Amino acid sequence: MVLYGPGTFLYVIFLIAAWITTMYALNFYYLAYQSRRNRTHDKVVREVADMPTGALPAVTVQIPLYNEKYVARRVIDAVCKLDYPKDRLQVQVLDDSDDDTVDLIRSIVDEYRFRGFDIVQLRRADRSGYKAGALKAGMGSATGEFIAIFDADFIPPANFLKRLVRHFDDPKMGFVQCKWGHINEDYSSMTQAEAVSLDIHFLVEQKAKSMSHIFLNFNGTAGIWRAACINDAGGWQTTTLVEDMDLSYRAQMKGWKCLFLDDFVVDAELPVQMNAAKRQQFRWAKGSIQVALKLMLDVMLHRKVRADSKLQSFIHMTRHIVNPLVLAQFLIFPMLLAMDFKLYEGQLAPLAVLGMYVALGPGGYLVVINKVWKRDWKHKGMQFFFLNFFAAGMAINNTIAVFDAVLGRKNEFLRTPKFGITSRGEEWRNKEYVLPFTKTTLLEVFFAIYGVIGIFVAIFSNNVLYTPLIAIPTIGFIYVAYMSIAHSQFGKKKAPRRAAPDTPVQKTAGQKLLLPGVLAFLVIGAAVAYYGYYVSIYPLQEASGLLARAQSAQTPQQLEEYVRLAQLSVPAEGNPVWLFPTVRTDFAVLQAQMDGILARAAAISLSEPHNEEYNTAMLDMHAASLALQENLHEAVPYIYVSPTNIAMGGAWVAVIMAVFAVMRHARTRQQRAAATTPPALQS
Repeated sequence: MVLYGPGTFLYVIFLIAAWITTMYALNFYYLAYQSRRNRTHDKVVREVADMPTGALPAVTVQIPLYNEKYVARRVIDAVCKLDYPKDRLQVQVLDDSDDDTVDLIRSIVDEYRFRGFDIVQLRRADRSGYKAGALKAGMGSATGEFIAIFDADFIPPANFLKRLVRHFDDPKMGFVQCKWGHINEDYSSMTQAEAVSLDIHFLVEQKAKSMSHIFLNFNGTAGIWRAACINDAGGWQTTTLVEDMDLSYRAQMKGWKCLFLDDFVVDAELPVQMNAAKRQQFRWAKGSIQVALKLMLDVMLHRKVRADSKLQSFIHMTRHIVNPLVLAQFLIFPMLLAMDFKLYEGQLAPLAVLGMYVALGPGGYLVVINKVWKRDWKHKGMQFFFLNFFAAGMAINNTIAVFDAVLGRKNEFLRTPKFGITSRGEEWRNKEYVLPFTKTTLLEVFFAIYGVIGIFVAIFSNNVLYTPLIAIPTIGFIYVAYMSIAHSQFGKKKAPRRAAPDTPVQKTAGQKLLLPGVLAFLVIGAAVAYYGYYVSIYPLQEASGLLARAQSAQTPQQLEEYVRLAQLSVPAEGNPVWLFPTVRTDFAVLQAQMDGILARAAAISLSEPHNEEYNTAMLDMHAASLALQENLHEAVPYIYVSPTNIAMGGAWVAVIMAVFAVMRHARTRQQRAAATTPPALQS
């Protein structure tokens, strides 16, 4: 193995990323083990007694909302149907909306106030602090001893409050979190992936931490807080995008206990638009890193927090750094294969690596799924199949979120839009709140094409066994990019308040051809990239293989034949290292060195074999062939980033952005025309 050059540098980064991601994977299995043996949790959940009606405490239910016209009535209706005494129930609809959701909520609240409910619509002058700011403002007028929180897309069952308040007999119980259910789990492959991801989080990670010394995360909704706990921990703070996680850690550092109920489910609506799911994942990823930057030092220095709890807190708060590490591996791996870098010793190494990947990834997860779901594990296993591609494709979106947090960029709390979708076949594309195309998708397209090239690199470098390691994330990037484009609205404006919210906007012929056109352009781009690889990089790999054969040649004639064939595959002149060129990668110099080897091979072939001069010459030519091969390995990575390739890639991205700009302009013009057309003519 060469101990210098770009190959070694990339290999070290690759190994560091691989080991770190492996540690995070192993920790998941540790939590899976702990979730199966959390006896304290099982005892608390099983032995708690119902609370007499006369002893039920006062509860304030907070419903933070922002532009949720399709689900606002559903959640308010469900809250007002809770089986709880009216005189001990206060409902706060924390409405920060700026569309006709305001009027809708006002009418619903008036309806329930007329029926005797203590319900109020609280509005602020601005959305400062976003959801955390709304919750904090609501606490100022909350009358309940306990605070229940439901996001707009949740549907609490009637016995929710009675079921949860009985767990607060312990005065140090700070909050109780319920498992999320999914009313539209089978809507699409994407919702199935989202469902099993959340289920694994709750039934493995949350259950392992419940009623233990490991810090448990409140999930922002479908739970109840003790008001005294919120105040003692410093209240809702607006410095991160995950105010729930922030408050959870501060409360547990204060000594408050927390419980997760794995046997009580609150149903919710999963995002059905890919861009909405990406927005949700972005918020969770960025918020977690923000909490790490804010609270990590406090947790690590806290004297009463156990060492293993500190370790678990570190892993939990930083778990999203796995995304950039996975992307780094994905980028580096094909480069190492293209350089014919010896990744591992031994002929069975590729099989061992693939086996470890299966054991720590899909195989291990399927074992956990089998233990958790038992008879229903096959259905969840199929959902996990979709999750593999969904999670891989999300790596780019979440990596951007991680860097946003690390760099301290301030982002608006962008809520995940919901459309009231409960079953397969329901349409949402013509509704308001559909999110537009984002530039992140361009990166996903780039990684998809890079992955396709990487697969060819693995095949042509005789590393076929490594192709699954490149193919799975590549399929994920293709899947997420395709769904992002297919689910996007290009230049869609908010409909006027007088217009019906579900009025469809007719697509032009150009808009109908947009998706097929973009896909065709992607295919053409992949074909051009493959052609470029075959013309510029594959010949050097072929030359490297021939020089490797020359190093084991037993006669000057054999060595001369291999070097001559290698010479035909190397350009006559040029230097791919265009920024700081070196003699080692100058093709003209390499050609001259091969000419020297050929001349010496021709001369030594006339000598008596196996004498001292003959043997010395053969050893020298073998060494020269090795040096040439290493120089070619050094040159290959720079061909990927040649000025031509950079220019072609920039032009390719520019064309895609131009297409979207044209479509956005056309749609905007169409909407303006529709807005100025009299209703009679529109009909």
